[in-house]
Amino acid sequence: MKPDYKNKNVAVLGAGRSGKAAAHLLAQEGAKVTLLDSAPEEKLSGMERLREEGVYILAGPLADEDPTVYDLGVYSPGIDPELALAKNFSRKNIPIIGELELGYQFCAMPVIGITGTNGKTTTTELISQMLNACGQRTMACGNIGKPLVEAARESQDLAVLTVEVSSFQLETIRDFHPEIAVWLNFAPDHLDRYHSIREYRQAKLRIFENQLPGDTAVINAAEDLPGVKARLTTFSAWTNDGDYSLGEGWILYRQERVLNLADAQLRGPHNAENMMAALAVGRARGLSFEQMVPPLCAYRAQLHRLELIRTIGGVDYINDSKATNLDALEKALLSATKPVVLIAGGKDKGFAFNSIAPLIGRKVRRALLIGEIAPRIAQDWRDATECEVLSSLGAAVERAQALAHPGETVLFSPGTSSFDMFKSYADRGDQFRALVCGLPETQP
Repeated sequence: MKPDYKNKNVAVLGAGRSGKAAAHLLAQEGAKVTLLDSAPEEKLSGMERLREEGVYILAGPLADEDPTVYDLGVYSPGIDPELALAKNFSRKNIPIIGELELGYQFCAMPVIGITGTNGKTTTTELISQMLNACGQRTMACGNIGKPLVEAARESQDLAVLTVEVSSFQLETIRDFHPEIAVWLNFAPDHLDRYHSIREYRQAKLRIFENQLPGDTAVINAAEDLPGVKARLTTFSAWTNDGDYSLGEGWILYRQERVLNLADAQLRGPHNAENMMAALAVGRARGLSFEQMVPPLCAYRAQLHRLELIRTIGGVDYINDSKATNLDALEKALLSATKPVVLIAGGKDKGFAFNSIAPLIGRKVRRALLIGEIAPRIAQDWRDATECEVLSSLGAAVERAQALAHPGETVLFSPGTSSFDMFKSYADRGDQFRALVCGLPETQP
């Protein structure tokens, strides 16, 4: 049963899309809502509509120092607990939930939750497209774009909600309970937010916290996940240990052929695992392989995910700007079938790049490095390949065209996040695409 928020004094921390959606929902439920953000109010958008709904806006330094003791605080996923805004709340011992938990309280149907360091968005979209094509109406939401607090209020006619879930969102759950929980993979990431890899992993593991023995957990067979109570279904593109595996170009279910990878639009072992996870979800919801395979094969990846931009003079230019961590860069390189001129680098997120130096040595003929972490990557890869540090993405693209030979690939796979130089990975990828589209057909 959903809580009664009428006349409750509730603070929402963070005025991004999910924060605004949470404030809107709470206002509709009759709460007295204050929306707080550390940014100056002139940098916030959509505030007038919220004011019309009775939401009080507190921005800038006043938000960080707000003395009010609220009945509840709702964190947006991007709110780091170490920020002054969040610490001001923790000092006052105000009960805290996240936007994901708030949205779940208003869900009237089962939830599929998908987490992992990489592949969450692709797998969420695969599952959504597959279920809709098979007559089980769903909506892809959560970390993928539309916050769960929006989706839950628009979902009366759906059979299930398909929710991409980040570690940030899982930090503040209480009752969030996916009927099917998917764990795609795990690799070091977000060490600029978490004190250790273990802390990051523990946040992600909370996706299984409220599952029951009758639920389903879809898990990468390479992972050792303690304490999972739900029924297990496993998959792996690298071993034969899982219920789903690879063999001679096919996805196998218990060694029986299910999906011919030559028929699919997605490429690479990592995408084979994403499709395995989707098949496992569909099976858990009673679908047959005959129903599921056609929509999975028809799916095309979003932009910025190993996206072929152009082929110039026999050189392929690939945009993989969504590679915001080392594991994603590693998967991009493993999928490469031609020698690579690599453009990488960006924000320093606190992890080293030397662990993939042997792979760099095998796959990358030259590395062009940008961003604040570029000098450290050059040091980590100094014995693996020749590295150059460039001042901008534009300079790196021009240098890549000068260096690349016919039959090679220029791969833009940063391996870290974008916020030192760009608004987002999408902005970064869009700029790469524009730069490549502006290149001449031949060397100047």
